[in-house]
Amino acid sequence: MVSRTFDKNKLPSRHVTEGPSRAPHRSYYYAMGLTEEQIHRPLVGVVSAWNEAAPCNISLMRQAQSAKKGVNEAGGTPREFCTITVTDGIAMGHQGMKSSLVSREVIADSIELTMRGHCYDAFVGIAGCDKSLPGVMMAQLRLNVASVFMYGGSIMPGRFKGKDVTVVDVFEGVGMHAAGRMTDEELHDLECHACPGAGACGGQFTANTMACVSEAIGLALPGSAGAPAPDTSRDYYALESGKAVMRLLADGIRPRDIATRKAFENAAIIVAATGGSTNAALHLPAMAHEAGIKFDLFDVAEIFKRTPYIADLKPGGKYVAKDVYDIGGVQQIMKALLDGGLLHEDCITVTGKTIKQNLEGVKFNFDQKVVYPVSNPITPTGGVVGLKGSLAPEGAIVKVAGMKVLQFRGPARCFDCEEDAFAAVEKNLIKDGEVIVIRYEGPQGGPGMREMLSTTAALYGQGNGEKVALITDGRFSGGTRGFCIGHVGPEAAVGGPIALLKDGDIIVIDAEKGSLDVELSDAELASRRKVWKAPRNMYQSGVLRKYANQVGPAYAGAVTHPGGAEELMCYADI
Repeated sequence: MVSRTFDKNKLPSRHVTEGPSRAPHRSYYYAMGLTEEQIHRPLVGVVSAWNEAAPCNISLMRQAQSAKKGVNEAGGTPREFCTITVTDGIAMGHQGMKSSLVSREVIADSIELTMRGHCYDAFVGIAGCDKSLPGVMMAQLRLNVASVFMYGGSIMPGRFKGKDVTVVDVFEGVGMHAAGRMTDEELHDLECHACPGAGACGGQFTANTMACVSEAIGLALPGSAGAPAPDTSRDYYALESGKAVMRLLADGIRPRDIATRKAFENAAIIVAATGGSTNAALHLPAMAHEAGIKFDLFDVAEIFKRTPYIADLKPGGKYVAKDVYDIGGVQQIMKALLDGGLLHEDCITVTGKTIKQNLEGVKFNFDQKVVYPVSNPITPTGGVVGLKGSLAPEGAIVKVAGMKVLQFRGPARCFDCEEDAFAAVEKNLIKDGEVIVIRYEGPQGGPGMREMLSTTAALYGQGNGEKVALITDGRFSGGTRGFCIGHVGPEAAVGGPIALLKDGDIIVIDAEKGSLDVELSDAELASRRKVWKAPRNMYQSGVLRKYANQVGPAYAGAVTHPGGAEELMCYADI
């Protein structure tokens, strides 16, 4: 790639590198070994969510080095920094999960602060675990400087008793063990082999769902989301991402030019088509919010309703991310959707080309069983469904991929926190036909909107996954399966109908019609609301208190600030 000459007078970094008054600032760069020529180039942040918290993140620093080489070769000066992550697999099932969704905001905020504080002109963002993917892309859309996103890659599948397994099999193994269906030795053998190395969870859980989104929305290079973390092609994509961000900077293409309303529709389409994580219905609205675009849960659900389910991926299906990579990657899914007339083909991407142009050389691979053509889908409607009704006036979400029965009616069994529900499940106290209600776990009430994978996986491991339903104002892991409904709004902490339920109230779920109701009259709900009192939030200091004070409803993305629509000056234009 030919190095370009950039006019620093039009870039944010002029505030720290140009003119006599910036001599003190430049002295810091000389201290770090930069040459005068490097100081006067564009300064490009290369941010990764590297840490030693979990395998999702441990390969990211290696990939960042390749991205830095790409930036340097294309005429920029890379400046590496890291952001935090909270890894859901380790945070799951205890108070640590309250930190998970909050971390998405902290990731976006920390990147913004680093970029603003040092006046970087562009950035490459590399992320591995669930919330770090939307968090990085939110920062790109918020700052609106030339940006390229790259997924750090999925983990290779583990092997147990001759079958591919993921960490979700271990969570379900806990339930099997509690039910006497798995021995101590078998559970230990499973936990030792489920996660064989670096990379994010291997099924179509939140990380791989948002990785698919990164390509479909156009913020990542085509093909970059597919390779597993250990694959050396990741270093190639990182190098090319570094070069691409300099091309975007030269051409004046910004994230909001790419992530238009139609691009967000493409993103929602690929989530539904792959039976992706319900968390996408939280993250897509939050990303759109950063760009000043209204795209809430109901907009997402409308797209889900008309999109066929075509990728047979875990947890509802048979295959994992490595299998998608082996048959041609995310581009195979996008090619199927494009050939089926479902994608907006004219959306621009970080290549500077449109979706259609990026896919011109891709031929759909018919010699495989992972991804189906749109003309022959697994099911005619998407793997994720939005719900609304008397129990969820502000909506709810459920993953139906792999489910055979889409209606459920039963009495409520109410719990005011996840721990109490999990204890009841573990002790086999839940009866067939009941609807488990876990409330006060929403964005504000949790605070932090915890995922419920430990509880749902335990139910499945016991063999009860299709015998009961579960609703919550909290969230579910992308690895959750069964009749599990999350994001019920308004949440209990603000007096939503879910707060007014009592044991035995009849709940009716219809994922075909898209409804979630309780068989109570308006008068009865109003009577209960008069005597209802919100419980005191136990978090009265620190980041969880700040989050509870600031966070908005789940249907709008659980965001904490007014967003791009209220912006008076974009960072890129300072």
